[in-house]
Amino acid sequence: MAEMEHRFPCAQCGASLRFQPGQQVLVCDYCGHRQDIGPGPSRAPGRQPSKDATLQWDAGHKAPQLVEIPLDKGLHLDAGSADITQTVRTLSCPNCGARVDLDDDHHASRCPFCATPVVTDTGATRRIKPQGVLPFVLTEVQARDAMKDWLSSLWFAPSGLTAYARKDRRLTGIYSPFWTFDARSRSRYRGQRGDTYYETVYVTQQVNGRNQRVARQVPKIRWRPVSGQVARDFNDVLVPASTALPAAMTQALMPWDLAQLADYRPAFLSGFEAEGYTTPLAQGHQAARGQMAQVIASDARRDIGGDHQRIDAIDSDFSAETFKHVLLPIWTAAYRYNGKSYRFVVNGQSGRVTGERPWSVWKIAAAAFVALVALAVFMYLANSGQV
Repeated sequence: MAEMEHRFPCAQCGASLRFQPGQQVLVCDYCGHRQDIGPGPSRAPGRQPSKDATLQWDAGHKAPQLVEIPLDKGLHLDAGSADITQTVRTLSCPNCGARVDLDDDHHASRCPFCATPVVTDTGATRRIKPQGVLPFVLTEVQARDAMKDWLSSLWFAPSGLTAYARKDRRLTGIYSPFWTFDARSRSRYRGQRGDTYYETVYVTQQVNGRNQRVARQVPKIRWRPVSGQVARDFNDVLVPASTALPAAMTQALMPWDLAQLADYRPAFLSGFEAEGYTTPLAQGHQAARGQMAQVIASDARRDIGGDHQRIDAIDSDFSAETFKHVLLPIWTAAYRYNGKSYRFVVNGQSGRVTGERPWSVWKIAAAAFVALVALAVFMYLANSGQV
């Protein structure tokens, strides 16, 4: 387990340093000492910083070229794959299935996604190591403010949820695993092109009280068979590598600015938790192929042209397929109401907030009662001629 033991002691007091979101430094919470991580990626041309926080990368350095791993190498791990794998020890959540990596300085006691006590030690496992990391941009305070604004906008939420937000409960920063896939595709399609034309038909209708035959233009579609080829190069098709969060919640956190991905360095994880992937590479690849298929179908429809398109078959060949295992930043919180856990998550880069929410039955009932009373008063006044 030596390869997973990453320590960052403070040069002044010896305490553990933690990564400061939005900056290229490690800070000490005890004496305030700051230690530079080193140059990071510059912002890609045309990219604008998030309105919630500002990246402070060293603009004098170019973004690193992250290592792309041949897909076949990842799908067929063997004794010769030591350069892309590592041995890790994780805790597994018995409720949502999340796996949290362990190190000597931090041991998770509760699941950061659902607040369930984590008691199952999975032991040491061999996994594909991360190639890239998207460092946190939002601080915990900024993420908490974003979550409080979101919670305050919820209708019919229990009063306890509002009180929970006011108490400024700390959020947990965790790096969530994702796969990215690159590929070159060449596709052949068969289908039909539909062109709209109009036919004149006569119908009988009343005009000034008299029946008359009136001409109308009725649209028709003329179909003809077509075939052709399209090509598309895919870059960084993003697929979640964990099922700890529902798919809809993960989707709601998008988009991610992957131009800001940095070469993986353990210093970025100091002071945060890291979730291990639970979606195998092969399964992630199939999900990526599904996303690619939708794009290829859109390309084929554009190539067919016309007013309408039908696709009968698409045969795609893929080459130069590569992948990366990357870690993306998420702030999480869990709230328990009536014995059930509700999760809230904040995109640690953009500040987008989403989550599950409880409903207050009493507030809904009270609102329905008030609405019924108002309706009854209105009907009474209407019947009495006062409105």
